[in-house]
Amino acid sequence: MKSLAEANFLLTSIVSKIPKEQIRSAMAATQAIYADLASRPVERNCTGIAQCCHFRLTGKTPHLTRGEALTAWAAVKASGRKVLPESIDGACPLLNPKTQRCLIYAGRPFGCRTHFCGAAGGPMARDSVIDLIHRLETIDAAAGGDGPKPFASALREAEDL
Repeated sequence: MKSLAEANFLLTSIVSKIPKEQIRSAMAATQAIYADLASRPVERNCTGIAQCCHFRLTGKTPHLTRGEALTAWAAVKASGRKVLPESIDGACPLLNPKTQRCLIYAGRPFGCRTHFCGAAGGPMARDSVIDLIHRLETIDAAAGGDGPKPFASALREAEDL
């Protein structure tokens, strides 16, 4: 049986063999989905209270496909960070604790774009975005992903690519 360190090394070796062009392609396709989503009329009234970003309170943590994780990780790096911040209060690690604003808003994952707290109108209906979800799944498979992973795990995996 391999130690955890050996298993992590093997995983990193496997995932880091993904060609850079494949990573760029996955990110571009994911960003196209985000643009398609933004063009759809959605009646929500988000007031920026960030309740949806407090995972421990909501009991919901976004799960990211590989394309989403790569896009979010690129936004983390663009913000000047080299590691994923730790969250001590159960909030999203990318929620600024002082301003209650997302540190990667433009690169935030699909779940963050479609989930709204009850005060803002609630989450978007799955059937209204199922075509986009299927596209994200296709990108995930093409990029060597194996399905959505919890937020922090997905970002840490993307960090190693």
